[in-house]
Amino acid sequence: MRTHTLVCIILLISLCPGWTQEEELSTRKKQKQGIQQRRRRVPIKSATRGQKLIQPSPIPVPTSYAPVYNGDDTIVHLLQAILGVSEQAPSYNILPAKKGHCMVNGIAMYDRAVWSPKPCVTCMCSNGKEICDEIACPSLPCPKTVIPNGECCPVCSQTVFRKLSHTHEEMDEILKKEEKKEERQKTKIMIKKKKGNKRLQQDNTRKTEKEVEEERIEQERRKAYEEEEIKMEAEEKRKLEEEKRKKEEDIKKEEDKREEEINRLAMERKLREREMLGLEEDDEDDDDDDDDDDDDYNLRGDVFRVPRRRIPGSRRPPEVHHPPLPPGCFISEITVSCSNAKLTGVPPISDPDVKSLDLLGNSITSIPKEAFNGMPNLERIDLSKNKLTSTGIDRLAFKSLKNLRRLYLDGNLLDQIPLELPSTLEELKINENKLGGIDEDSLKDVKNLVTLELEGNQLSESTVSPLAFKPLQHMSYLRLARNKFRIVPEGLPASIEELHLENNQIEEISETAFNYTVNLHTIVLRYNQLEETRIPPLTWIFHKNLESIDLSYNKLYQVPSYLPKSLLHLVLVGNQIERIPGYVFAHLNPGLEYLYLSFNKLDDDGIDPTSFHGAYHSLREIFLDYNELTSIPAGMEDMRELHILRLNNNKIKVVSPNCICSAEDEGDSNIEYLHLENNYINTREISPYAFSCIRSYSSVILKPQKVK
Repeated sequence: MRTHTLVCIILLISLCPGWTQEEELSTRKKQKQGIQQRRRRVPIKSATRGQKLIQPSPIPVPTSYAPVYNGDDTIVHLLQAILGVSEQAPSYNILPAKKGHCMVNGIAMYDRAVWSPKPCVTCMCSNGKEICDEIACPSLPCPKTVIPNGECCPVCSQTVFRKLSHTHEEMDEILKKEEKKEERQKTKIMIKKKKGNKRLQQDNTRKTEKEVEEERIEQERRKAYEEEEIKMEAEEKRKLEEEKRKKEEDIKKEEDKREEEINRLAMERKLREREMLGLEEDDEDDDDDDDDDDDDYNLRGDVFRVPRRRIPGSRRPPEVHHPPLPPGCFISEITVSCSNAKLTGVPPISDPDVKSLDLLGNSITSIPKEAFNGMPNLERIDLSKNKLTSTGIDRLAFKSLKNLRRLYLDGNLLDQIPLELPSTLEELKINENKLGGIDEDSLKDVKNLVTLELEGNQLSESTVSPLAFKPLQHMSYLRLARNKFRIVPEGLPASIEELHLENNQIEEISETAFNYTVNLHTIVLRYNQLEETRIPPLTWIFHKNLESIDLSYNKLYQVPSYLPKSLLHLVLVGNQIERIPGYVFAHLNPGLEYLYLSFNKLDDDGIDPTSFHGAYHSLREIFLDYNELTSIPAGMEDMRELHILRLNNNKIKVVSPNCICSAEDEGDSNIEYLHLENNYINTREISPYAFSCIRSYSSVILKPQKVK
């Protein structure tokens, strides 16, 4: 009995190692199957989906794998990181405005802005829609047209290229000639056939005298036929040459006649236009000749205009020719362009159809009051980069322009805003001048102004009256960058939507600075001297439309609290931020989407899971590059809407398995770019599950890494 018991015990002991090995093998197989299934759920896709956000350079798909040895000596292949990634610098630009803006080639164009993407095409932004209008060129009766340099529409060419065209008679002649050639070819073929048959007969039978005679006659006939054919060809050739020469002469005469007729019609049309213009003026001036004298007095005597011809019997004599446009100037339909034409004054032009005048890049020093009398319908004037002074501009220079919408005076020597500007003005640019102040009456005449740009001047809160902007009830865009403000200017209009105050000396923001700007959605305050303690709690927390704030390159030590509830885009690049306070984004609704914290002093102690509380469901981009992090911040795995995460150029050493991909969530991540390069990560020690939720491994940038 004891012997049987001992035998059973020995058998059980011997079987246990086998069972253990089988369990280990089954466990390894299950692990391998799980990894394979997980990889099958993660198809490699193109990484181009995120190029619309930061547009990096194309990323090559890796082709090699780095083996990683687990503790049980099994090998798991991990896709090797991409090498030599050369990408563009990240963009921290303000989000495209959502209210009436248009996006054109990556640039946000405000409502009612006008631009020209290409010659002869003018576009306008209207309530968020891009409306383009191409200049319609009139049809010309001339056979040959050319487009002069600087113009959009063609004009009649002085040289007419003569082309020979086949008429119906010519086509008949050509067809007859082809038919004759075909008949001659058929005759030759028949002769060759007969000749071959006769040769065969001569070889088979002896020739009789009759056959010899017939052959001689046939040869003579063939010879005569060939001679006749040669004569006919020569005669046909001569006739065709004569006909061709005659038709060329007829075509030349006809084209000359047509050209004369075109010139005559064009001249008559011009004369009719001038006569109609003269009739209109006669109808207005027939009752009083003194009015004509007044018109001639108001119009400059040296203006460029087309002479008008009076109808026989009219009292006023025909006008004389006036000086042409200066060299370097071009006129095309409704636009006169004199850019960089070395002008010292406004060119004398008389054309009521001109609506746009471009005088950029000249040496104009003054504008007399009658400068634009010959162009009463001007809507746009560009006088940028000249040598204009405030004393050189007559106070009535722009007053007569009842349709002027846009006036550009950038890059001049103005020390005050010009007076007596037309009330129709909607866009005024006086950047890069010497403006020293704005009083309460400086802008009283431009009540319909929408855009005002005064960047690069010498303005400050002490030289700008709090009532200066009060008349501007429709202004949406105000740019005061590169001035000398120490506080946000007072008296901002309630209609303002976008405010630029970068590159000033602003040290604090008063609690009432934005009390009345209820429509404000973008504030740019980068490159100032702001600290978080100098931003009061009630500065903007109750704003319902403020979506974008740029506080880059200030003196912030932590992310500011009391941010506006509607905030979507926060830029804090280049500060000294060491901490993201807990729940700082918790009150935002619908939630922060873009957070840029590059080039700060954040470390692991400055970020905890409560730092992003309230933004886990909304954040799309987080830039934490160029900080002092030694690990990936907690909470990244819970951001399901995250598309771009930049953690490059930190001090990160370890990538834990669940820091990016949550073990509980088996769904794919939305991450399109994960930057971890230029840290201290040993890529061979990365868990095979660390990036399993990312759809494309090429979205993970791991190399190069720093050497310890």
